[in-house]
Amino acid sequence: MDTHVIAAGLPALGWALHGGLLVRRLSTARRDPLTGLHTRAGWTARAEHLLTRHPNALVILVDLDDFKAINDTHGHAAGDTVLTATARRLTAWCGRHGIAARLGGDEFATIVTDPARTPGLYALQAALDQPVEHNGRVLPVSASVGHCHRSHLPVPTLTDALSAADSVMYAAKGHGRRNTR
Repeated sequence: MDTHVIAAGLPALGWALHGGLLVRRLSTARRDPLTGLHTRAGWTARAEHLLTRHPNALVILVDLDDFKAINDTHGHAAGDTVLTATARRLTAWCGRHGIAARLGGDEFATIVTDPARTPGLYALQAALDQPVEHNGRVLPVSASVGHCHRSHLPVPTLTDALSAADSVMYAAKGHGRRNTR
């Protein structure tokens, strides 16, 4: 083979490898490394698209109750176990009809395009409130859940849906643990 052909192909190969690495970094930046869920940035673009296309869409916010106490009492590894269990439970509840995200810390979100095909909010609450086992200990877990139906918004924007769900979630927190409103 001609050395000129090889020499000419090396820069192209380098750019192809570099492009592949950039694509991989971008996709991993859109996924939370602990839970595998979408990050806020990765979820927001998809959620906005789904909200505009699905008139029955449901936006849900989840905040774990007393999560700091789990980390302080049992360590960060226990907290990580609770976070990954919460991610699995939220993903299982959404099924194929939604996408879930870890927005940061102990806050999660999901958008469900067809809520009639999910088990319902009480089932979600029951799933999230199940204890988690870590290193032979059973850790109590509970979450506050807020939701907003797209149809309840004068203008169906994700920002407004998240704000409404956030208000409902904090109202649930105000009524004690293990509440959904």
